[in-house]
Amino acid sequence: METVPGDVRLEPALEGPAMSATRERRHWARPEPRVVPDGSHLRLEKSGEVRLRLQRRASANLRHHVRRALVRFTVLLVADLASFGVMRALVRAVRDYAVVGDALAARLEAMLPGGILNGWQYAAALFMGLLVTGNYGRGDQRRNPRRLFLGAALATALPLWMTIWTRGLEPMLVQYAFVTLLAWAALVAERRVIDRIAGWVLPAERDRMDVLFVGPGVECIGAIATRAFSAGTEFRPIGFVDTQVPPAAGALGALDDLATLLAASGAQAVVICGYLTQQQFREVVDMALAGGCQMLSVPRSVQMAGVHPTTVWRGGQPLVELTAPSLKGWQLLLKRLVDLLGSTVGLIITAPLIALIAAAIKLDSPGPVFFRQERIGTGGRRFRVWKFRTMRNGAPDAAHRELIRKMFNGQEAEAGHGNGNGKPVYKLVNDDRVTRVGRWLRQTSLDEVPQLFNVVRGEMSLVGPRPPLTYEFEAYDHWQFDRLTVLPGITGLWQVSGRNLLTYRQMCELDLEYVRRWSLWLDLKILFKTIPVVLFNSGRAA
Repeated sequence: METVPGDVRLEPALEGPAMSATRERRHWARPEPRVVPDGSHLRLEKSGEVRLRLQRRASANLRHHVRRALVRFTVLLVADLASFGVMRALVRAVRDYAVVGDALAARLEAMLPGGILNGWQYAAALFMGLLVTGNYGRGDQRRNPRRLFLGAALATALPLWMTIWTRGLEPMLVQYAFVTLLAWAALVAERRVIDRIAGWVLPAERDRMDVLFVGPGVECIGAIATRAFSAGTEFRPIGFVDTQVPPAAGALGALDDLATLLAASGAQAVVICGYLTQQQFREVVDMALAGGCQMLSVPRSVQMAGVHPTTVWRGGQPLVELTAPSLKGWQLLLKRLVDLLGSTVGLIITAPLIALIAAAIKLDSPGPVFFRQERIGTGGRRFRVWKFRTMRNGAPDAAHRELIRKMFNGQEAEAGHGNGNGKPVYKLVNDDRVTRVGRWLRQTSLDEVPQLFNVVRGEMSLVGPRPPLTYEFEAYDHWQFDRLTVLPGITGLWQVSGRNLLTYRQMCELDLEYVRRWSLWLDLKILFKTIPVVLFNSGRAA
């Protein structure tokens, strides 16, 4: 075990006028010691195994980010409604009870007659106005005065719109301006109070995200010293990885050590600093997003296929967040609800068909009705996919070995998906292991109907990437691992785009395109397109 030094051992790099002015702001000069495992045991593992460690930890990081988002949203919503309640009580005290005199009460009565700040109506309008204008977002969004003003203006306009036609435009403009300014002032004050309370209730080192910086050493040190990562922010710097050779003093390691350091340190965010080559940039983004880390970058030119940059603000400084080509929390929830509904309805509708097929299999050949095959699912987890048995029970595996031999020798076979190097994978044209019923089930794809049980169990989805076999997974290149960020599907984009007429690489690229383009409408289109593909047996090699 190695403790990351509190001062990150920056003596050589901190010298100079650029850093002398920031010495008083170096909260990380004496933080609570952060112990980071050296990860030596991980260096003995294969790179693919380390990568899977990151992907398995991604779910924990995702839960952490979702929890923070829910807490932030809940606290802000409750505080907004409370501030509105206080504002409404003050207005009523001045207007209705004349706590500051009858003259001011009469003036306020003329400007804001009873019913203008009706409780539930304006509260609902305030929530919608703040939500639409993005005042429940992360970072500086929640305290941005301009954004809060827009939210208050929209909220005031909603309940006052209909009264324009009954009271006239001029008095309504006065009421609109007064209520908007009053609500805006209350919101700005409330958000500042929340920050003070949060800083008082939550110690500086509690619930902060551990951040690993990647880039040239000097650039990383400069980024650590900025206000975005200073005391009181949501980030806790734990060190930096130097992309230059040799690494600067105080660096946790070189770029080759990034995967090991991410797996060992439990970092929840990665910040890219300074200039990185295209290859270095790809490696950092790939590893960080594989681990479910929040990805930030000090502003630079970002041209990365499949990565979506979004500008966020921390301490008045713009940062670029890079989001992975994968489904987010609400998308996963919606997709899971659709899967549960669709698979349940599908099992009910196909129950008579399943019973008939089961009887036909039993009459055709002895053995079990179902066949369970090991596949690779989300995050590299192994599971067994359910199918109807299409081969003779206990048939020898010699034909499968012959299939693999033909795959590489290019002998006569039925073209299939291909391997990782672009060579086609083959299916035997005349496999004597297949039963008569099994041949019909394969031709109609009805052998895959039992995979609805996998969907109910949460191991598969109705639509998604194809679940790879173990030998395919062992030959994965780095870019193919993104297929494992979502549940595999019974059908998918590649099945309705050519099926066995595609090469393996084309199939993988279509799977990745599906992950990046996902929408509920895309899932429905694929499901509808699957019907004619199955009925007319299209997309298979002749």
